[in-house]
Amino acid sequence: MWGIIVLAVSLGISWLSYGTARRFVRERLRYVEAALTPGAAIIAGVVAAVVAAPVVGLLHIIPILGSLIGGGTALVFGLSVGLGVRSGAQDVKRGYVITSGS
Repeated sequence: MWGIIVLAVSLGISWLSYGTARRFVRERLRYVEAALTPGAAIIAGVVAAVVAAPVVGLLHIIPILGSLIGGGTALVFGLSVGLGVRSGAQDVKRGYVITSGS
């Protein structure tokens, strides 16, 4: 049962980070050419994983939260950020525009 909860937490973190990175690139970095390259997605994913690793290490101080989030979660977080950046860049190149609905 505990494994299913840990998997759900990891999937939730990856879903949230993917969507946030994709939206940020699509809305804020639309006119930044360097953010639309494939290398930007790799760099963003590596930096996210490197930044998340010490945070995960510090979370092990908290008893229940430390057992929910492990080192694999930091790797999944970095991967989902990188994929989100790449997807956002492809949205910009395809001309995907967010409208207010009117």
